[in-house]
Amino acid sequence: MRIDYGSDLRGDALVWCAVEAGDDKSSNRLTNQLASTSEKIFARAAAAARFSGKAKQLLEVLAPSFCEADRALLLGLGKAPGTKDWQEAGATLARHLVASGVREASVSGVPSDMIGPFVLGARLGAYRFDTYRPNLPADQRPRLESIRLVSDTGTALAGADPALDALAEGVILARDLVSEPSNILHPEAFAARAKDLEAFGVEVDILGPAELEALGMEAMLAVGRGSARASRLVVMQWRGAAERDAAPLTLVGKGVTFDSGGISIKPADNMEAMKGDMAGAAAVVGAMRALAGRQAPANVVGLVGLVENMPDGDAFRPGDILRSASGKTIEVLNTDAEGRLVLCDVLHYAQQKFRPKAIIDLATLTGAIVVALGNERAGLFSNNDLLANAIAAAGQESGEPVWRLPLDPAYDKLLDSEIADMKNLNTGGGAGSITAGQFLQRFIADDLPWAHIDIAGVAWKAKSNVAWEAGWATGFGVQLLDALVRRNDYLSA
Repeated sequence: MRIDYGSDLRGDALVWCAVEAGDDKSSNRLTNQLASTSEKIFARAAAAARFSGKAKQLLEVLAPSFCEADRALLLGLGKAPGTKDWQEAGATLARHLVASGVREASVSGVPSDMIGPFVLGARLGAYRFDTYRPNLPADQRPRLESIRLVSDTGTALAGADPALDALAEGVILARDLVSEPSNILHPEAFAARAKDLEAFGVEVDILGPAELEALGMEAMLAVGRGSARASRLVVMQWRGAAERDAAPLTLVGKGVTFDSGGISIKPADNMEAMKGDMAGAAAVVGAMRALAGRQAPANVVGLVGLVENMPDGDAFRPGDILRSASGKTIEVLNTDAEGRLVLCDVLHYAQQKFRPKAIIDLATLTGAIVVALGNERAGLFSNNDLLANAIAAAGQESGEPVWRLPLDPAYDKLLDSEIADMKNLNTGGGAGSITAGQFLQRFIADDLPWAHIDIAGVAWKAKSNVAWEAGWATGFGVQLLDALVRRNDYLSA
């Protein structure tokens, strides 16, 4: 979908923005371009449809007599709309236009300082993953080619913030990766997609099985041992700060391109969703795309551990003891608690290789987080209050909220093993997400600010209350991480 800017309304759909009446009972703020005839028609239609300009309300008049377009619409903004309201409005409109078969639409009434959020919402709301549906019936194919923004006065508008365009591209990339089937997006193919970021100035290195073995990543390699697809570690570096050698923020993503559960195999119901068990890695790749696309003045390293967890004669087993890259040993009680085995080796590598100022990992790690928080917030765990508070603030700012859960020595004891340094999960029942966080914390240096974000409940959704999360994959984490880097004060009071 193309975003155009002009001074005249044209296309097969014309859209005017309407702000809900405030406490002073003032009338809706409709555009000055509406002639008296159109006002009367809209007023009658609004009364019939009970349209008041509330957020996400749409009023459509088909083949209106006052214009040559096939349809005219009023788009509700609610009272005193802010940045996220305009983003939601853009997404709501785009989803409606895509479903309606509109080709070109013009929109009047978007304030100049809200063009960026509106366009970001429109681009994300229009998202569809139709790569493998070439034979869609003609009446089901999206036809939306462009949305044209026009000012209230009919003068041409300036373009949207290029940084928000880069952010949209990052979210779309993450969604595409999560949506791809696992027979197409296996570890090697995922690594190749990440390699494409070199076109935007990101330094990308791909480590294969031999290099991972040399690094002692036995835990990560064990997870992928039952698959015909070899594991990979992708290292992405964006050096945009004035001091290129300054310690980076390091992002780590879990990239299990398909999780069968291994020998501890999952139930068949909904197992197909486990193609999305690499959503943490997708978020990191999408964030790196967004940061490089906007030339972020920051040093950021992205690491994604890519494996496929399959049952096989060579697969790792319950009862195995693995030696991680850190030298700590892990007793495997369940091969479906595999993501933490990937992350622990990548987290150790990140610290040894890059000496980061802070490290954040994202992972679809536990079903328990869905029980705790549903599909509305990601779970946040951290050893540093400043970092945790900054992530929470970035989550609110970006519309990707988190909720902090505790880390505590009492929970940590639940991972103690009688024959190894630790078990790979708590067998006592309860606190599944917390003990997963405790497991990861055992691989973090005491003085290093670290946060773990469990996105299992928000990485994909059958239905979302947020208009810009159109489709199955949400791309959750890209906007949050971009907002965090923008703040550039995540370790300051």
